[in-house]
Amino acid sequence: MAAAKHTTRTVALNTGDKIPVVGLGTWQSKPNEVQTAVEAALKAGYRHIDTAAAYGNEKEVGAGIKASGVPRGDIWLTTKLNNPDQTRAAEALDESLKKLGTDYLDLYLMHWPAATDPKDDKKSVPDWTFVDTWREMQKLVGTGKVRNIGVSNFGIKNLEILLGDASCKIVPAVNQIELHPCNPSPKLVAYNTSKGIHSTGYSCLGSTNSPLYTNETLLGIAKAKGKSPQQVLLLWGLQKGWSVIPKSVTPSRVQANFEVDGSGLTAEEVKSIDGIKERFKVCDDGWLPVKVFFGDDE
Repeated sequence: MAAAKHTTRTVALNTGDKIPVVGLGTWQSKPNEVQTAVEAALKAGYRHIDTAAAYGNEKEVGAGIKASGVPRGDIWLTTKLNNPDQTRAAEALDESLKKLGTDYLDLYLMHWPAATDPKDDKKSVPDWTFVDTWREMQKLVGTGKVRNIGVSNFGIKNLEILLGDASCKIVPAVNQIELHPCNPSPKLVAYNTSKGIHSTGYSCLGSTNSPLYTNETLLGIAKAKGKSPQQVLLLWGLQKGWSVIPKSVTPSRVQANFEVDGSGLTAEEVKSIDGIKERFKVCDDGWLPVKVFFGDDE
């Protein structure tokens, strides 16, 4: 098998640390599947694992890392601060570290720009905003427990609020957002880049039963390249300069998602995928007590 150029590539963050461009996502993975998926991914060559406290699988992720035999220092590990824990970031971090079986994170993200009441996730925490959460997260840098901090699901409007506040001393290293041809968010990606914030794409395959898998443009390119539609989607994201975290719990698919070689897509192929007109979002904000998506990032 030819060397997978993209999958061994890293991108430098604004901190100087280098994040592997292909990682394993673990959102919506069923109980007792995540450990196997993480172990299989690391044995296949992945060196980037993404999870979150809200997923409820940090303990399994940690077990998978341990079972893989890959040294912790060779792995980029990301987890996220849950909404009900935003007023207690330091304690929540310690809880995540314990579950993951590690003493540090490579990246700790604020999962959503919304601090919710621990007793009622339909309510916001009074007199507390994501700016306050970021102030507390900044204190974690330098403790030895977190190497980089970032955000997730932040649009331009909320990023401007955060970056414009006097308490913001650290620019987020990463903004993890939904990115695929039917939610490409070019304005948001360009804004991230202009501020030195790296974009990581979640749901980069369009999530489970994605309508992208029946898209004639995508299927045509996949057939011509001798690749799966999923591999083409990953190549498209990588050529946009993002890191991607495809989710799978099937070892064969975990392996296939990692086998995106360096041949890439032609400029015309990228343009064809860019031209897909259908739009959908996998994640919305209707379940949150505040609106975080404003439809202005396209």
